[in-house]
Amino acid sequence: MLYFTFFDGGNMTPASGLEAIVKPETYRQELTTKRTDKDQFMRTNGESPIQDKSSFDGLIYFSPDPTYRVIARLEPFADKTQKLVVGMSDGSEEVYEKFAHAVFSLDGEAHRLLIVKLANTYSILFRDATSGKETYGGGRYIELDPGQISGSQAIIDFNTAYNPYCAYNPRYACPLPPAENKLLIAVKAGEKYTAHE
Repeated sequence: MLYFTFFDGGNMTPASGLEAIVKPETYRQELTTKRTDKDQFMRTNGESPIQDKSSFDGLIYFSPDPTYRVIARLEPFADKTQKLVVGMSDGSEEVYEKFAHAVFSLDGEAHRLLIVKLANTYSILFRDATSGKETYGGGRYIELDPGQISGSQAIIDFNTAYNPYCAYNPRYACPLPPAENKLLIAVKAGEKYTAHE
């Protein structure tokens, strides 16, 4: 298993369309509930990558911050068959579809990230200035629920950024972010990193 899909954020998107503005308190409560559920999964589920579950006391996160939930403009590829060979943490490779580039504003600057698709999963694999410091050095992932994609726009919620399973267990092989998906800013949102056995 390469992805953990608890944090799709799909229920945070109003049915009427894409909106970046959410009620901060409701939003924080939803994120806190999802994070509590994920801790329970990591602590008890047989598919959890945590090896020593008895000493696991929960994942750590940046505080929920709605300003890291942005609407991005999508720049789709004219050639819908474009592929991306993604290197894996164990030295192997996987082939992803290139879905679109997402262009958005964060910290007052414009940024651009590649969205890839594998089966029915739309993902952003990225690194930022926190990688290897406050967050996992191999990068983090965001999964986009299809309900968060509408025409030429998508909601990207960095509060849902999470570490791959290989961050917690070397038996897992995880995709590495492409070079173009490195943000120079520090994205202080989503999952932080401390080693767990």
